[in-house]
Amino acid sequence: MKDLNVLALRLLASLFYVTILCTTAVAAEYKIDSAQTFVEFRIKHLGYSWLYGRFNTMEGEFSYDAKDPEASTLSIDIDPESIDTNHAERDKHLREEDFLNVNEFAGSTFKSSGYTGDADSGVLSGMLTLHGVTKPIDINITKLGEGADPWGGYRAGFEGKTTITLSDFGIDYDLGPASKTLELELGVEGIRQ
Repeated sequence: MKDLNVLALRLLASLFYVTILCTTAVAAEYKIDSAQTFVEFRIKHLGYSWLYGRFNTMEGEFSYDAKDPEASTLSIDIDPESIDTNHAERDKHLREEDFLNVNEFAGSTFKSSGYTGDADSGVLSGMLTLHGVTKPIDINITKLGEGADPWGGYRAGFEGKTTITLSDFGIDYDLGPASKTLELELGVEGIRQ
């Protein structure tokens, strides 16, 4: 009888442990939909106007659970050669040694290391690698929405904004004192896997 009681207690403990595991929030994994995701930037041109541009090629993934937003992660790879400022000669110059030097530094990445905030907005911290230099940055994140799509999938979307100092990443081409920083804006949409 004593063995039966011990067995019953072990069985109850196992069931309790399985129940805890099943009810613990697990962040959903999303693959970035590159057709619906953008990385845009703007920088002052000599202090007289804004120069706008974007990167056209990227891929990555993120995890998100509204019940546990601080477990959110983002990993994105950007092809700097895909820079597009709507001016072919300028884009060619931006790919060269004065700026992105894509022949030497073929990729740019952001990998998050932590998130502080709630399910709707907060700050995503992580490491940005650009021009062969890796530095910590913070991105202000806002959730745009989540839900079913017309094709039977489930999507979530976010926007983010940050400002970086170009010289921190080894880009020191002189465009004037008003052009030391670059504003980045991300729009990320993912499909739950």
